[in-house]
Amino acid sequence: MTENPVADAPPTDDIRPLDPRSLRGLAHPLRVRLLGALREFGPATASALAGRLGESSGATSYHLRQLAAYGFVVDDPGRGTGRERWWRAVHRGSRVDSVTEFMRHPDPEVRGAINTLLYAQAAAHSEELGTWLGTMGEWPERWQEAFDVSDFTLRLTPELARELDDRLHELIDSYRGRVAEDAEGSARIRVHLHAFPRHTD
Repeated sequence: MTENPVADAPPTDDIRPLDPRSLRGLAHPLRVRLLGALREFGPATASALAGRLGESSGATSYHLRQLAAYGFVVDDPGRGTGRERWWRAVHRGSRVDSVTEFMRHPDPEVRGAINTLLYAQAAAHSEELGTWLGTMGEWPERWQEAFDVSDFTLRLTPELARELDDRLHELIDSYRGRVAEDAEGSARIRVHLHAFPRHTD
């Protein structure tokens, strides 16, 4: 099995906004993981994804077909043999324009779907960080010194919190394309961003 995240990555400016229908189609923990793997590592078969994610190929096949029905993935027929079905992500990422709109939606399935999606994303972030902490000793010392796990507490208004979020996104985006995919000593970096208010009592 060959995966090529360089030549086969979705377009860098291709972000899909989620609407109630597509949100319901994506809101399953395994679908979130499958789509994330295809976006990060490139096209793959259901069997390859099952091995990567520790799932059965029957489960990955079913959920890949569901992702396809909602337009998140498509067949990649130019790969493999006639007995293999390859899949690729259609978009580089997904976007929720208003979490509040989904949380207040009149359809309870939509309200449940946004909760499922958010918790699945949080679980994926936790798993990725745990994997790094468990394997960081295998990386060169320069990479061990370059990683960061930090948290900060600020007093802000909702408007300033949104401004901070927008500026952080702009800063992260400014680093896209600065390093060639095959640059020696480079690696793919995952950046997780969580920002939320807390009660003080």
